Amino acid sequence: MPKISVLVAVYNTAEYLPHCLDSLLNQTLKDVEVVCVDDASTDDSLDILHQYAARDTRLKVIALDENRGQAHARNIGLSCATGDYIGFVDSDDWLGPDALERVCEAFCQTEVDCVLFRLFCVYADGHQEEYSMPHFNMMNGEEAFQQSLTWSIHGCYVVRSTLHKAHPYDESQRVYSDDNTTRIHYYYSRKVALCDGVYYYRQQAASVTHQASVHRFDFLLANESMRHQLVDIGASNDDLHCYETVRWLNLVGVYLFYYLHRRELSAADRRKGREIMRHVWQTVNLKQVQPSLKRKFGYMPLRCSWLLFRLQEELYFLLRGFAGRNKETV
Repeated sequence: MPKISVLVAVYNTAEYLPHCLDSLLNQTLKDVEVVCVDDASTDDSLDILHQYAARDTRLKVIALDENRGQAHARNIGLSCATGDYIGFVDSDDWLGPDALERVCEAFCQTEVDCVLFRLFCVYADGHQEEYSMPHFNMMNGEEAFQQSLTWSIHGCYVVRSTLHKAHPYDESQRVYSDDNTTRIHYYYSRKVALCDGVYYYRQQAASVTHQASVHRFDFLLANESMRHQLVDIGASNDDLHCYETVRWLNLVGVYLFYYLHRRELSAADRRKGREIMRHVWQTVNLKQVQPSLKRKFGYMPLRCSWLLFRLQEELYFLLRGFAGRNKETV
């Protein structure tokens, strides 16, 4: 049984995939299993995976016939993973050479169930910037869970296999919903540690989360799934208040995306986006949203009229300096 299994969901990343796989197979920790799930790629990704698997038996390849999204692909890999601990690396990202060894050292501490990497964002020009977090070596699961509600701590980590298999990835949306699983893992952890191993996170302008796509509205639906999960696990009132405030802020943020990019979407996608935003506007529990926020222009609920709320958002972003971009009738 390997010490660590690393899940790699792959979809059309042939350009970056060798760098990712080399970083995993050349770790100072050799007791590693790399489970790669090709999510019906249309480029050379699957061929590259088979080439690597032929050279190194620690790499397993699973090929899906239909593209189902990252969370589903990771869950397929999770079902095959045999390591004591399980982590993930996106197929265009990579790890520092001793990252997994540092993870194992952190797990040797008492009651540690999750270990975070140090996270460096890598930009197209080669610039690297470390993810800014409050300094900590160890925190309990409740603290980590609360910090993750606003992403004061990131979600690149390794978790005990038993915990991960009890709580697989949330597949309620094709994108974004896997973030919910991170929070659940933190919530059920006894202790969450930070190690010195480095995760390099490539910033891709062409990624799903950076594209002008109708899938951007799925972010709000993933938030709603997280809200339901918080209720189901009996999260505290403080946690629910915090997350409803986050959901309200995210609604305004997604409306900004709509304001800037609606002309790049089809009429049907614009309509779907408005329907999702209206649903969130109607269903956020305003009693749990930070009171001062609800009195701020641009964030006032105006539950009396969806049209009035939209007019507020249009004027708010106009006054913020986004004038003249993608205007259309409200």
